[in-house]
Amino acid sequence: MIDGERRILCLTLGALAELETAFAAGDLNGLAERFSSGRLKAADMIRVIGAGLRGGGNLFSDDEVAAMNVDGGVAGSARIVGDLLLATFGEASGEATANP
Repeated sequence: MIDGERRILCLTLGALAELETAFAAGDLNGLAERFSSGRLKAADMIRVIGAGLRGGGNLFSDDEVAAMNVDGGVAGSARIVGDLLLATFGEASGEATANP
């Protein structure tokens, strides 16, 4: 639940390309390595959630995402990011980021 609504999030190829650029990752492996560190800033979570929302067909800017309320606060945002990364990259990346 984001801003009181169920939203679809998906890290499509376009969303992943967006994240590669945002995080200056040379490729998907570099992106997965960055996320597997388990250390994400709030700005990183905004980018991942924003990319997931846009990949799911929601047209929100990262600035709009930053102002949204997520059920569960920061921990809820971390769960969303962890779930997205788990669905995209597999267990190792998702587990590392699921804990804020």
